[in-house]
Amino acid sequence: MTTITATQDSTAETSRPWPIAGKYSIDPSHSRLGFVARHAMITKVRGSFNDFSGSGEFDPENQENSHVEIEIQAASIDTRNSMRDDHLRSNDFFDMEKWPTLTFASTEVLRVNDEVFRVVGDLVTKGVTKPVAIDFEYTGNATDPYGNKRVGFEGSVVVNRSDWGIVWNGALEQGGVLVGEKVTLEFEISAILED
Repeated sequence: MTTITATQDSTAETSRPWPIAGKYSIDPSHSRLGFVARHAMITKVRGSFNDFSGSGEFDPENQENSHVEIEIQAASIDTRNSMRDDHLRSNDFFDMEKWPTLTFASTEVLRVNDEVFRVVGDLVTKGVTKPVAIDFEYTGNATDPYGNKRVGFEGSVVVNRSDWGIVWNGALEQGGVLVGEKVTLEFEISAILED
C-alpha cells in the first residue's frame, strides 16, 4: 500500500499540467509577500506586507511574453510588534511618508527547468532602483469552487538592504550589530486568470 501511494504521488508530481497562458491578477487574500532579517546576530525576525497588488502575463512556452508588476504599500509592514513596525516605517528604514510604495517590475522571465522560472526585474525602494533575480517554483494550478482558474508560485531571494539606502543599525555591547544587512524576501503567490 505504501508503494502504491508513493507511485501515485510521483505520477501526480511529474504529470502536473501547465497553467493556461494569459493575463493573471495576484489574489492578495491567498498570497504572502514576506521577509526575514537577522536580529542581534542570534535570531530572526519575520514579517510581511499586508497591502499589495500585482498583475502580469504568464506564457510557459514563450517566456518573452511573460511579465509581472507588483506594488506594495510600505505602511502595511507587519512584524507582530507595533513599536518595531513604527520604527521600520520611519526614516531610519523605509521613510514611508516620503516613499509610500515599493514596486517590482520584471524585465525578463527565464525558464530554468520544468518547475522553476527565474524572474529578473527592478525593485524600487526609497526611490532607489536595483535589479534582482528571483527563482520561482511553479506549485500547480487549480479551478476553485467559484470557477476561478488559479496558478501558484513560490520564490525567495536574499538582498542586501544597504543597496537601497536602508543602512540604520545599532551596535551591540558584545560586538556586532542589531540588524543584519542581508534580508530574505519571500513570495507565495496565488494568481487568478482574468476573463
